[in-house]
Amino acid sequence: MATVLLVRHGRTTANATGLLAGRTAGVALDSVGKRQAAATAERIAAVPLAAVVSSPLERCRQTARAVTAFQSGEPQQFVERGIIEADYGDWQNRKISDLAREPLWRVVQTNPSAVVFPGGESMQTMQSRAVAAIRRLDAQIEAEHGAHAVWVAVSHGDIIKSVLADALGMHLDLFQRISVGPASVSIVRYGEQRPEVVATNTESGDLSWLARAAAPTGDAPIGGGAGHDPAEPGTATP
Repeated sequence: MATVLLVRHGRTTANATGLLAGRTAGVALDSVGKRQAAATAERIAAVPLAAVVSSPLERCRQTARAVTAFQSGEPQQFVERGIIEADYGDWQNRKISDLAREPLWRVVQTNPSAVVFPGGESMQTMQSRAVAAIRRLDAQIEAEHGAHAVWVAVSHGDIIKSVLADALGMHLDLFQRISVGPASVSIVRYGEQRPEVVATNTESGDLSWLARAAAPTGDAPIGGGAGHDPAEPGTATP
């Protein structure tokens, strides 16, 4: 089975000022976000990627370009609308501090499966279309590149949290228990029996083992298994 690295975009000007950007055009990485994207791209550089897929929004495309720039090969590159940011409707471009005083805010925190953003989409719709897109792309990339294939999907915090919740078998109402920081890397494999969540919300650490690992079998090792071989001293990537 293929391996997908779920990468959140780096910090943006909206993140830094406490705005809910949503699908607003022109929201770009700030200087911190550019450094975060470059650091994540360096982490992934040791792993030959089959594809780099991005949400259509500029902050994700910037992050995706950074990932691709550090690759020695030429992975496929394309945009996927299924992993675009949630449609927050009337909440878009408002201050998070103001939204926190809305009655709907508490529902977002405790019962997100019941949330429909005013003038926007429901959180259930958000999760359904994002999960469907990731699973479809994963199957497509594995069919084209084989079970060793590793690919990157660059998306948004709530999108990645909802995909991880699905992979973990969690109800959407529990997805707020998951954290996904700017430019973080989470790792998922979709096997015949079940998804395997290899890592969540990582911001540092060697990923070169993904290039050396045997093709995953899809079976869960009893007792936890032996894990992956660590990098040789002096060969770990940032």
